[in-house]
Amino acid sequence: MIKRRNRTKHTKTFEERLAEEAARFKEAAAQLPPGTQRELYLRRARQADTAAHINEWLTSPGLQPPTALENMQEGRPAKRDRVASD
Repeated sequence: MIKRRNRTKHTKTFEERLAEEAARFKEAAAQLPPGTQRELYLRRARQADTAAHINEWLTSPGLQPPTALENMQEGRPAKRDRVASD
């Protein structure tokens, strides 16, 4: 019998979910006195903010790799599969 993974259909974007998570952790940290637990909540909030920034950076159109057509137009040879030599 093959076990199937449960799939979740998200109604909010990844960025929205990260922002909500960061806000929840900041709110929880604000309700605690200074200490280890508060620092852990603040760390998780920073991690969620950083993840949102990294995701934004990775999905930006400025980071798209060049296509083979662009390489040919610039006079560069297209990448070919390397053959292992014995």
